[in-house]
Amino acid sequence: GDMSATVKAYFALKLMGHSVDAPYMVRARRYVLTNGGAETVNVFTRVTLAIFGQLPWRTVPAMPVEIMFLPRWWFFNLSKVSYWSRCVIVPLLILFAKRPVVHVDEHLGIAELFHSAPMKLHNLDSFSIRSPLKSFFVLLDRLLKVVEPLIPNAIRGRALKLAENWMRDHTKGKGGIGAIYPAMANAAMALRTLGAHDDDADFVRTVQAIEDLVLDSENAIYVQPCVSNIW
Repeated sequence: GDMSATVKAYFALKLMGHSVDAPYMVRARRYVLTNGGAETVNVFTRVTLAIFGQLPWRTVPAMPVEIMFLPRWWFFNLSKVSYWSRCVIVPLLILFAKRPVVHVDEHLGIAELFHSAPMKLHNLDSFSIRSPLKSFFVLLDRLLKVVEPLIPNAIRGRALKLAENWMRDHTKGKGGIGAIYPAMANAAMALRTLGAHDDDADFVRTVQAIEDLVLDSENAIYVQPCVSNIW
């Protein structure tokens, strides 16, 4: 099994009204709890759970939107990652800055998949003697979380505008931003978080790109793979 996929599937099924006592839900819950609990999901799943109020945003690694300002000569900047990565990251930077939360009724939540009360968690990573590199990034994450609230609103506003402009510029073509679902979904949520209305052209185009991935057959609905033809 895959922890992150299982947690998201369980949550989706529960939101759709499936009983937690259904055999497949019991099996999924047992798998999650036996293998460390929902505390061990990956970063993208943490973001999803934070958006739906199942985890506090503080458990998501710090990614300040001010990354948009980093110059090309810096050891990390957006030009040093692949195009599809930029398409995923830039909308995420907006979401991380805005920290939107969709409130879900308590009985539809997934607290039962955690070993600890999820809303009381602070950081889901810990230092590791066996992995100095991981410990470095954990320390960096905690330092950024201390510094981030001190960033002036004017600077944050400029960074958000840069990210929004970049994102909108890359939603203009057919096939959706980055031609991959995560980027499209992040962009749709980021646009909505920034106040985009139902008739916003970039929002409409992004949602349509997501819908275009869905294929209907007589007895099933499934999503076709996203292929990005970028060299």
